[in-house]
Amino acid sequence: MKRKLALFLLIAQWSMFNSQCSIASAQTPVYLDTTKDIEARVEDALARMTLAEKIDVIHAQSKFSSAGVKRLGMPDFWTDDGPHGVRPDVLWDEWEQAGQTNDSCVAFPALTCLAATWHPSLSILYGAALGEEALYRGKSMILGPGINIYRTPLGGRNFEYMGEDPYLTSRMVVPYVQGLQSVGVASCVKHYCLNNDEEYRHQVNVIVSDRALREIYLPGFEAAVKEGKAWGVMGAYNLYKDEHNCHNQYTLNKILKGEWGFDGVVVSDWGGAHDLDQAVKNGLDMEFGTWTNGLSEGASNAYDMYYLSKQYQKAIVEGKYTTKELDEKVRRVLRTFFRTTMNKQKPYGFLCSEEHYLTARLVAQQGIVLLQNEGNVLPIDPAGKKILVVGENAIKMMTVGGGSSSLKVQHEISPLQGLQERLKDSNCQIEFARGYVGDVSGSYNGVTTGQNLKDDRSSEALIAEAVEKAKTADYVIIFGGLNKSDYQDSEGHDRKTMDLPYGQDNLIKVLAAVNKNTIYVNISGNAVSMPWKKQLPAIVQGWFLGSEAGTALAAVLLGDVSPSGKLPFTWYESLEQCGAHSFGEAAFPGIWRNGEKKIIDEEYKEGIYVGYRWTDKQKLKPTFAFGHGLSYTTFKVSNLRCAFNETTDGNMTFKVDVTNTGNRTGCDVVQLYITDVKCSVDRPVKELKAFQKVTLKPGETQTVTLTTDKRALSFWDETADDWKAEPGEFIAQAGDASDRLTCKVKFTLK
Repeated sequence: MKRKLALFLLIAQWSMFNSQCSIASAQTPVYLDTTKDIEARVEDALARMTLAEKIDVIHAQSKFSSAGVKRLGMPDFWTDDGPHGVRPDVLWDEWEQAGQTNDSCVAFPALTCLAATWHPSLSILYGAALGEEALYRGKSMILGPGINIYRTPLGGRNFEYMGEDPYLTSRMVVPYVQGLQSVGVASCVKHYCLNNDEEYRHQVNVIVSDRALREIYLPGFEAAVKEGKAWGVMGAYNLYKDEHNCHNQYTLNKILKGEWGFDGVVVSDWGGAHDLDQAVKNGLDMEFGTWTNGLSEGASNAYDMYYLSKQYQKAIVEGKYTTKELDEKVRRVLRTFFRTTMNKQKPYGFLCSEEHYLTARLVAQQGIVLLQNEGNVLPIDPAGKKILVVGENAIKMMTVGGGSSSLKVQHEISPLQGLQERLKDSNCQIEFARGYVGDVSGSYNGVTTGQNLKDDRSSEALIAEAVEKAKTADYVIIFGGLNKSDYQDSEGHDRKTMDLPYGQDNLIKVLAAVNKNTIYVNISGNAVSMPWKKQLPAIVQGWFLGSEAGTALAAVLLGDVSPSGKLPFTWYESLEQCGAHSFGEAAFPGIWRNGEKKIIDEEYKEGIYVGYRWTDKQKLKPTFAFGHGLSYTTFKVSNLRCAFNETTDGNMTFKVDVTNTGNRTGCDVVQLYITDVKCSVDRPVKELKAFQKVTLKPGETQTVTLTTDKRALSFWDETADDWKAEPGEFIAQAGDASDRLTCKVKFTLK
């Protein structure tokens, strides 16, 4: 695998050197669990284990580890948080740092950025690089990737997920899982399922139609399991059908393990188990958490008091349960051991390598989205120019904080540092003005940024300084947006509004009024309202880009790399354009049941109409559409055709021509959407069903082949409890954004 990863990276280096976007299609990794005797080894080990040993392996013994079987030579099993890097080690039973000096890491871009690349081959690089860092740190399972659906822009944890569309999520999660597991580290795909809120996440009971569940919220998980062969799945904190999703009969036993044939291990989110009987019977295999119940009650022997610990063992001894359920849990745990800790074929890991930084930089560069570029103010021509950089987000480290994805990095290049380094040998002058003061804290669980961001000046003084400098600048680049503080992009709380914090709207308007070349770069994992959009020539979505943030942003802003990212979610003008916010409090954030603050019922009344499906249905024009993203060149997508205009099995092959009509090399994402013309149920106006990223030289035309199958034509039939494609006429449309579909073709399912 090392040689394979090196080959991919060499190809990527060549690609980046030529300012192109395509990477050779990644081959399916060779899995490390292909030995035919794994099941025999599992049964052999199971037969040798005592009851106490079986109980020990199915629950935590520390914050991030569970016991192995020492008598049989099986080491302890160590997990760690992801999904953007390997979390620094904490003390055995405290969240504070262990004080180690060898647990710094590479921070890869947040998964919203990875999804914005629309490039599955980058996803496999990402997973493999992350896996190598985990191996070096002695971790056998990374708690990621996160793939919950972007239902509302207020979701505090949206930055850890892959956007609003189930098909895009499916295509990006499979190679991530394959890359991670190809080096012998288990993925733990999370949070299964319907974990779309952070506020009251332990109490939210989601009410959703079977159609919406199957068509919107489950396809990513299904692909990760059935195609990616994920070795682990993490249950979610919330409830569905009045059962917590860490032990849910319907989602875990019926769907995950029954219908999908998942043979891996189901891990609870930390403190996500709530009931012994449900934990035993409803699909949970390993219980992790904190203290006694993971939330509030504590004891010196906390881990022995878990549901799947001593009380489970006692209940078996007393005859309340047989060992049937226990043995099935242990089989899954042992299977995971033999794939990871007991796998002699896994390679050695390494940390903070040049290849890992290159992977982080490539993902960042290809995920950055050029949202607006009136008058082609971008890319910046720095020769002899004066550039004013404004904003706290130009200097603030973004890898520390935000919850469990907080990291301790070897380095993080800020946007200001990236520009300074890129232009150090030029005759360009760079100035900085703070502009606004936001969150000046720089620590999380004992990791500190070392930055002193304190500034006691008034907002009026900060704006006045920025305005004065902007008057004489050739370009003004504002780095604003959100950060990883509570109620922004952070675990544990949802946002309260789409508005920018810290008075940034006023700052942007004032600077735009005094400098016509004002560029706004939004650093966030979520969409924000933009009341000043028409006043600015250029807007860039910069995400949370990790260790190589500044380098990647400088490369795009200065034109070393032509932007090629596409939005993985609809950028609403306001919350009123979002389906989840169109049905009152019952749909979001939910209503407390019986007036008691124990369970909050949240009904997904928009059903399948999430994101562009909703704006299409309501004929709304969002600020930026799903799949939108500009380039420094231009493209034409034309001549969509299919090999046969009718099919009986649903499998279709489409061809479409893409031409670079501009004057520089660049890459575009060809997107294929399908419409069911007439159906017995209400269906979206269109749905994404295929895409491909291509690189083209000026004037070059490439024919892209896109394939779909019967699932692409199907809806979930709630009566039959199965997928159904009705015969009749369909329309396929192709373009490079959901609102820029330039050609179409009709075909028939017979």
